[in-house]
Amino acid sequence: MGLRRLGRRGVQLIKADDPETGWLVRIVVSALLGWSLVFLTPPSLAVRAVLVASLACWGAFLVADTRWPRFARGALALATLLPATVAGVPQSASAPIFLYSMLFTFVLLPRTPMRAILALTGATIVVFLTGMWLTGRGPTAMLTQPALIAVLVLFSVHRREYRLRAEQTAMLLEQTSRTQEAQAQAAALSERARIARELHDVLAHSLGALRVQLEVAEVQLTEKGDIGGAAARIRRARRLAGDGLVGARSAVAALRTDTPPLPHALGDLVAAHRADHLATVALHTEGSPRGLPSGAEVSLLRTTREALTNAAKHAPGAPVAVTLDYRGPAVRLTVRNPAPVDSATATDDGVGGHGLIGARERLALVGGTLEAGVVDGAWRVTAEVPG
Repeated sequence: MGLRRLGRRGVQLIKADDPETGWLVRIVVSALLGWSLVFLTPPSLAVRAVLVASLACWGAFLVADTRWPRFARGALALATLLPATVAGVPQSASAPIFLYSMLFTFVLLPRTPMRAILALTGATIVVFLTGMWLTGRGPTAMLTQPALIAVLVLFSVHRREYRLRAEQTAMLLEQTSRTQEAQAQAAALSERARIARELHDVLAHSLGALRVQLEVAEVQLTEKGDIGGAAARIRRARRLAGDGLVGARSAVAALRTDTPPLPHALGDLVAAHRADHLATVALHTEGSPRGLPSGAEVSLLRTTREALTNAAKHAPGAPVAVTLDYRGPAVRLTVRNPAPVDSATATDDGVGGHGLIGARERLALVGGTLEAGVVDGAWRVTAEVPG
């Protein structure tokens, strides 16, 4: 069990390790440097001393990389320059191995500034050419080796920049995902608060008015013996209960994912009103329909229901015209019917006495407005919401 757990832990570490500059690569490079120092270095004591000093700088880099990154990069830069001084020595295969290993590790480090990479590359080429000139190497070698270094450094820089862009893209995607999650959560909380407010307004008003009616009916029965008055109050309470249920359903409808668009919902409402009251109701939609926030749509639907209920109560049998206008910057809903004889009572729609006042308050919560009154001999209710 211990070996199996250790093996799984090793596999996890390898997967999480950087495939180019991680600890596993550094172990392999260290082993390669040690092997080349022992088996590929010429017997020259000066060359061996330079490569041993370079290996010591490499060890300092490994030890200090996580705790003192600036010191570590300085040690790695020195470890690169040292083998460049003896890379031109004939039969010194270990010096180029040291040089390329140190230089490419330096280039591939993700936090190394570009100016430091360019400075080290230039210094390495200069030192390398100087060493080759001092050792009498020919022009072919003096041109080939620096060109090889430049090409490999360019390749490594390109690879490093690609990795950095990939990491930045991943970070940006993660930040975008977190921002979208936060926005979705905020929108959900806002929607829940709005629905809670709608339900509270409907239930608190309906239940409060229902309680008052029942209390009055109880007093009329027990203290005054007014059976007719009590019956009227009970009928009133029944209407309040029905209207409260309708209001609660319209508020809950905002939570449904299959709520139809506003023109279709108004069409269903108008059709139901025609069937219930045997009234002539015409619905007109002007302009191109567009989506509205659910709170605004529910408020317009509720305003239409209140206006239709008023029309049925105060002008029964009269034709009603409902117009939904999308042509302006705001969406406007207009309900028109012949003015009742007593227009002052037209705003009492039977919903606890607050009627269009409650509709106006709900429209205000979504930035809308409501106007009601007699215009050109007709009772007109006009609601507007931003859209």
